[in-house]
Amino acid sequence: MERLAPGKVNLGLSLLGRRPDGYHELHTLFAALSFGDRLFLEPLPQGIEFRGRYGKQNLAYRAAALYLEAAGWPGGVRIVLEKALPEGAGLGGGSSDAAQVLLALRALYPAEVDLFSLALALGADVPFFLLGGAAEARGIGERLRPLALPPLWVVVYAPGVRLPTPRVYAEAKPHDYAPELPVEAILEALRRGEEPPYWNSLEGPAFRLYPELKEVKARLRALGLRGVLMSGSGSAFFGFAEDEAHAQRTAKALALSGYARYGRIGGEGATP
Repeated sequence: MERLAPGKVNLGLSLLGRRPDGYHELHTLFAALSFGDRLFLEPLPQGIEFRGRYGKQNLAYRAAALYLEAAGWPGGVRIVLEKALPEGAGLGGGSSDAAQVLLALRALYPAEVDLFSLALALGADVPFFLLGGAAEARGIGERLRPLALPPLWVVVYAPGVRLPTPRVYAEAKPHDYAPELPVEAILEALRRGEEPPYWNSLEGPAFRLYPELKEVKARLRALGLRGVLMSGSGSAFFGFAEDEAHAQRTAKALALSGYARYGRIGGEGATP
């Protein structure tokens, strides 16, 4: 079984404040990309064989162990993970890998298992990747409402700076907090091909940690992309191209100095 584990971008991310449990209350819009990692899974009589970085600490391995244990170990699985998405970039690669393992194992070994609970135990972004497509998210990212997005060409660029998510959140201060995102206005702007009225509350903390990221954002804007924004906790940025040719040219120019890919969000082409 082969599965695409798509990356994601955040079409706006607002920190509303800090919760009593220490986490931040979020309001964000997730959108799955048409590209990402690839997973190859094969049933085994027993146990888990995993080929990929970090071994048993990898989220894909942990997802397999959680599912098979919850299902009563009906069999085992061999997993080969081919990484394509950069790590520490805010594109959700590890979370997507975990979600696709859960979905694949449900197909291989059907059982009365609550995938959502397993996904949330693995990480706040993992439940979205069970859903795919696009969604509005609240809480720590687990309260999801599906959204319809128009098909859009998007360019994603990661400059090679790895930003650990906990470090970026730890840098967030009360002056970084913001109100809820104007969801309908964002969706309308995307439909019209206009600049979306969104923001990412984590850009301030990320820019304080790595001031050079401001130059990355400015460079993408200079290449004619609209709606340029950092995705998640960074350090990847994305922006919307006028058409496929513009997206291809821009990604080719950016690929000389970092990870750069172009693809689609929205429409029918961005779900696993």
